[in-house]
Amino acid sequence: MSAAAAPAPPTPSIPRRLASMLYEAVVLAALAFLAGSLFLLAIQGQPASGLLRFALQLYLLAVFAAYFLWCWLRGGQTLPMKAWRIRLVAPGHARVPARAALMRFVYATLFIGTFLASVAAAFEHRNMLLAFASLALSGVGIGWALVDRDRQFLHDRLAGTRLIQVD
Repeated sequence: MSAAAAPAPPTPSIPRRLASMLYEAVVLAALAFLAGSLFLLAIQGQPASGLLRFALQLYLLAVFAAYFLWCWLRGGQTLPMKAWRIRLVAPGHARVPARAALMRFVYATLFIGTFLASVAAAFEHRNMLLAFASLALSGVGIGWALVDRDRQFLHDRLAGTRLIQVD
């Protein structure tokens, strides 16, 4: 007698995932404030321009990567994901493999990070064409969920991970 395969856990709705991402932005802002303060202490308050500004950006990227990888590898959830009852999984694995988590971070940074940078540039330069291009760019990574058979974002599809709703 063979047991029937358990049904796949449901995929969280797109509004739920976007709300989690908004909450994640608040957490990242606090993390950036703390990490940036430590960086400024280390450089003794010098203005962060030129090479120091680039070093600060790389440092913040490394801090964000450490935060996400630590959370995803420990239990598949960041604090906002816990609040919105969302978990990152890798089908066929008990835990998310480090490579899959790293690739998810890289792809998400490319799609979502580039979108945020282009929106900031659009507001700074008041360029409507740049603003439209930034919206189109976000539509690629996030809008992918509208056409994906499992309703996953593009960065999850490319990394081989998926988000599930937990009770």
